[in-house]
Amino acid sequence: MASTNPARGMRDFLPADVRKRNYVINIIKEVYESYGFEPLETPSVENLETLMGKYGDEGNQLVFKILKRGEKLDEALANGGNASVNERALSDLALRYDLTVPLARVVANNKNDLPKFFKRYQIQPVWRADRPAKGRFREFYQCDVDCIGSTSMVVEAEIISAACAILKELKFNNFIVKINDRQLIFDILDACGIESEQHGIALTAIDKLDKMSPDEVFGEIAAKGINDESVDRLRAIYHSVYNAWQGEVDVNGLVLQQCVPNGKDAEKSFNTKMRLHQIVDLVKGENVVVQPFLARGLSYYTGTIMEINVPDLAGSLGGGGRYDGLIGMFGKEQIPACGFSLGLERILVVMEERGMFPPEIAESTPADVMVTIWSDETVAESLKLANELRSQGLRVTLYPEADKLGKQMKYADTIKVPWVCVLGESEIAEGKVTLKEMETGGQKSFNRSELAANIKSS
Repeated sequence: MASTNPARGMRDFLPADVRKRNYVINIIKEVYESYGFEPLETPSVENLETLMGKYGDEGNQLVFKILKRGEKLDEALANGGNASVNERALSDLALRYDLTVPLARVVANNKNDLPKFFKRYQIQPVWRADRPAKGRFREFYQCDVDCIGSTSMVVEAEIISAACAILKELKFNNFIVKINDRQLIFDILDACGIESEQHGIALTAIDKLDKMSPDEVFGEIAAKGINDESVDRLRAIYHSVYNAWQGEVDVNGLVLQQCVPNGKDAEKSFNTKMRLHQIVDLVKGENVVVQPFLARGLSYYTGTIMEINVPDLAGSLGGGGRYDGLIGMFGKEQIPACGFSLGLERILVVMEERGMFPPEIAESTPADVMVTIWSDETVAESLKLANELRSQGLRVTLYPEADKLGKQMKYADTIKVPWVCVLGESEIAEGKVTLKEMETGGQKSFNRSELAANIKSS
């Protein structure tokens, strides 16, 4: 017998789950639109060549590839002799890993039809061939917001402001926005004697500092072939930063000053620090701090990087950054871009665990009222009453069978409908409806023309 469980790392969402998800998604949409961002949707499936090479080695390994179909698959297998034939020959499509690379493709493909500054939001599922674990799924939603076409720090400030507005609307009152710049973390790696070709290895490991202990992270860096002296110096800088400032580092802090090169890149690094300082000033009133060990593992980030964390929660609620070189990978023109992605799944988990959903969402029901069916002969009247109530703005469910009234009431109680309309032969004859309040058990008779108003006012 086939299993009834969904595939590993995938989930079914029951009605109560969907209502909570829609509540959060609607708030995200409203806030993004209030900032002038427009909606965009892209296909679930992309050409394999569109995705590969954009995420770094670790990200590339998590892309869900799709086998070629029909004759093309048969031909690939025949040419390879067996199923171990080169993956590129077997696959030509893949499920999108994130929403940023598809956005870059869209901009490159439609740049003549888009405004100079293109502001878009996108809320769609993505897929990663990751190992499933608690809070980690193979299919999950991302809620992205991006601004294309400007290098101004106003872009970062607006994106941070929008993300903060969403979390405040959802009643997150204690969160931290961490920001950094790839240039600063490269300065630190250089100061530790880590060669530029090993920066990607180090960044991928450093990005796990919110999920793993520092010893585990630095152990992973050492295991990747970076010499012990460099790892020890990196560890020492990390501990000096976080012991001295408890994770809150001023951009002019001593450790960062020591890590700025004295040569030709000194001015560039200084300007980078000042830019971060100015971004913090632009979003005064928000809890924004500069953290020099914030990494963000994806390889396409080129400048400012951002992440939002909640105390006592491993991992982040969202992150993003500037990726000024990504769109140019799809065409000749380099177009600056910056974006942020909120993690819908993590937000939902935290809100559920901490009881943050408003009562009308947490205890929501499928309908305001249920209409009963007295007998086969009264079906048409029950249908008519249900439609009358719907036309007056009520959500109405109709019990589908002429069943015993007790069973109909029991069903109404199961789905937690607050009101039940009983339309028996005597009520039909008198033009009335008996309205029962399920919580108290009380009931009263009303003229049909008065029914909707009484339900709404109760």
